[in-house]
Amino acid sequence: MDLRSFDGSPRRGRSDDWDLDKATWAPEADIDIDAIQEPRGLRREPDSDERRPARSTERPARSRPPRRDAPREDASPRENAPRREDSRTDMRPEPRTPRRAPVAAPAGPTRAELKAAATDTLQTGVQTLTVTEDEADMRVDRFLAARFPQLSFSYIQRIVRKGELRVNGRRVETKDRIEAGQAVRVPPLKLDQARPMSAKVGEDVAGFLASITLYEDADVMVLSKPAGLAVQGGSGTKKHLDGMLAVLTDEDGQRPRLVHRLDKDTSGCLLVAKSRFAAAALAKTFRTRSARKIYWAVVAGVPKPRQGRVSTYLAKEEREDESFMRIAKHGDKGATHAVSYYAVIDTMATKLSWLSMKPVTGRTHQLRVHAAEIGHPILGDPKYFDVENWEIPGGIQHKLHLHARRLVVPHPRGKGTIDVSAPLPPHMEQTFNLLGWDVSHYDPIVESPEE
Repeated sequence: MDLRSFDGSPRRGRSDDWDLDKATWAPEADIDIDAIQEPRGLRREPDSDERRPARSTERPARSRPPRRDAPREDASPRENAPRREDSRTDMRPEPRTPRRAPVAAPAGPTRAELKAAATDTLQTGVQTLTVTEDEADMRVDRFLAARFPQLSFSYIQRIVRKGELRVNGRRVETKDRIEAGQAVRVPPLKLDQARPMSAKVGEDVAGFLASITLYEDADVMVLSKPAGLAVQGGSGTKKHLDGMLAVLTDEDGQRPRLVHRLDKDTSGCLLVAKSRFAAAALAKTFRTRSARKIYWAVVAGVPKPRQGRVSTYLAKEEREDESFMRIAKHGDKGATHAVSYYAVIDTMATKLSWLSMKPVTGRTHQLRVHAAEIGHPILGDPKYFDVENWEIPGGIQHKLHLHARRLVVPHPRGKGTIDVSAPLPPHMEQTFNLLGWDVSHYDPIVESPEE
C-alpha cells in the first residue's frame, strides 16, 4: 500500500498507521496547497478523520495549472515516485518543489576590475579654445590647469613640450603667456573621471576650509595652510588643497583657483582667487612683484650680518627620486635669478635664530636654498639642512620651521589692500614657547626694500 503524508511524500512509520483499505483519495487532490499562506512556525495538531472535511461529490469545474508534484504521464515510475520527507507533526510541513541543479552565483567584480573602474578616463577630441579677457596674460600651463583641473602638472608639461598644443597655429612653451582672442588648439586629453574627495570618511571638507580661512570676500580667499598638507596633487599625493577647493564651486560653475603655491611642509598664508577675473588680476600682481610676502623661519646659528640680501641663480637638479634646487651660475641651462632679504628678530644664544625673510622673486625652494647658502639652514629641512655634528635641541620637533607669516596684496578690483597674517603652526608655536620668543616682537624685515 502506497502510504503518503499530508503533502504527498512517503510516510515514515509502520504500514498500520493509516486505517484505510487503499489510498484512493489524498487531501491535495482538492486543496490548492500552493495557495495556502499561513505564518510559519505554528504548531499543528495531528490530523484526524473527524476533522477532515467531507468530500464533495460535485464541484464546479475550474481550471488551474498542473501541480509541480503531479505525476507525469510520459515519465517513468522512478521519476513519478514521491520524494521522502520527514512527517513530524509538531511543525507544519511545506510543499516540496522538485530539486533543481544548483546555479552558480554570478561572480562579483575582481579587484583589478574595481581598480580599473575607479581610474576610468574620458578621452576628449581635439578642441580649439578662445582666450577670454579675464584669461589674458596667463601662462599657457596655468591656462590649461584652469580650464581642465583634472589634468596633472606633468601631463600639461608633456603635451606642451611635445608641441601637441598650439596657440594661433604655433608651438609654445609652458611659460609663454597668452592674449585675449587667441585660439588655443588642445589635443585629445585623458580626463580623470570625477572621484570622491580623498579625505577621510566623514570628513567635512567645507567645514575644514572654513576653519582655516583667514580672509574672504566675493573675489579672494586667504587660507592658513597647515604644515604637511600639499597644495596640489602629484605622484602618490591624493589629499591636497586644490582638490578640496572643488567643494566650493559656485552656481556658475566657477571654482576657486590657486594664485601661488607653498611647499607641502611650509605653513601659512595661501592666496586663492574665487573667479577667473580675480585669478588673472592676482597673477599679474605676483608677476609684477606688487605682492609682499613675509616668512618666519628658525635656523641653525646666528647669521652675520644680522640683516642682509641674498642674490643667486638657481637651477633644478634631479637626484635619485627627488628634485633639488642648486646654486647655479648666470648662463647655466635652466638657471633663474633669485633674490631674498632676511633679518634676525631674536636668538637663542648662538644655537638658533628666528629669521624674518622676504622673497623678492618666487623660485622653487628659494628661501630654503638661500638660508642654506648663507650657512644657516632652516630647522627640519630634509633637503637642505647639512650641518656637521649638529643636534636639534631637546623639546623641538624635527619638522620644517618655515612659515608664510604675512601676505599683503592689492585687491584685484582696486578695493584697497589685503593684509593678512597667519598664526604659527603647532610645532613652531611649541618651539617659540620653549625658547621664550614673543610673536609680537618688532619685525625689521618690514622696512626692507621692495626690489
